[in-house]
Amino acid sequence: MEDIEHIEKEMKLINSDGRRLDGRSFDELRPIRIEAGVLRRADGSAYIEWGGNKVLAAVYGPREAHPRHLQDPARALVQCRYNMAPFSVSDRKRPGPDRRSVEISKVISEAFSSVVFKEQFPRTSVDIFIEVLQADAGTRCAGLTAASVALADAGVPMRDLVTSCASGKIDDVVCLDLNKDEDNFGDADCPMAIVPRTGDVVLLQMDGHLTYDEFQKAMGLSIDATKRIYEMQRDALRRRYSVTLEDILKEAPPAAAPVEPEPEQPREDDFGPEGI
Repeated sequence: MEDIEHIEKEMKLINSDGRRLDGRSFDELRPIRIEAGVLRRADGSAYIEWGGNKVLAAVYGPREAHPRHLQDPARALVQCRYNMAPFSVSDRKRPGPDRRSVEISKVISEAFSSVVFKEQFPRTSVDIFIEVLQADAGTRCAGLTAASVALADAGVPMRDLVTSCASGKIDDVVCLDLNKDEDNFGDADCPMAIVPRTGDVVLLQMDGHLTYDEFQKAMGLSIDATKRIYEMQRDALRRRYSVTLEDILKEAPPAAAPVEPEPEQPREDDFGPEGI
């Protein structure tokens, strides 16, 4: 225990020129790549790479809710299952749900319940599956962002996409989008999710301690970042559904060659009763 405390005291997460360990400034996001429609058998799907995170999201439904006693005659259920693969972290994770994954599944379900038009699909369930293939801090934000794209890919009607990002405090400096070392040895972490069109906050958690001014700065950094991530989400959906004339011609079957009619053979009647 004393060794861990010593490492935390000695480890400097921000160097003398204000750069973090990975070279980013305090308000810089890690590289993000989003792809929509990556699974054929899901109604909607998305894959995101966010820094060292690699997360897959799949959506099924709206479909009949099972078991039937869970069915709501007035609205749909929005259910989420967040899971980290055993190989997603350096120390092998025990397979199956734990308290952390159950908690994250619940808060993500509640976040999407506020934007999905549930009243249009009574007695049904919209099932969201988030699988973390590789973890590097901020997996709930990456999973929620990918799941939002997957819901749109499935055609589930929503008020808007949901976009998520986290900020925190390291070496007494409020920074955006903490990586694994910053999350482990930093002072605070504050993930949040918003609906960009309305500005509604649909998820907000905090681990650690922030003053009021630090919290306001963290919120400002996250909200500004979600605007950039929102455009990445929309761009992923545009790439998924934008079809050019060239694409249509490539996918169309080749046109059959025209068949020329055979010349008519002379009939006996054409030469009269005497023939030729």
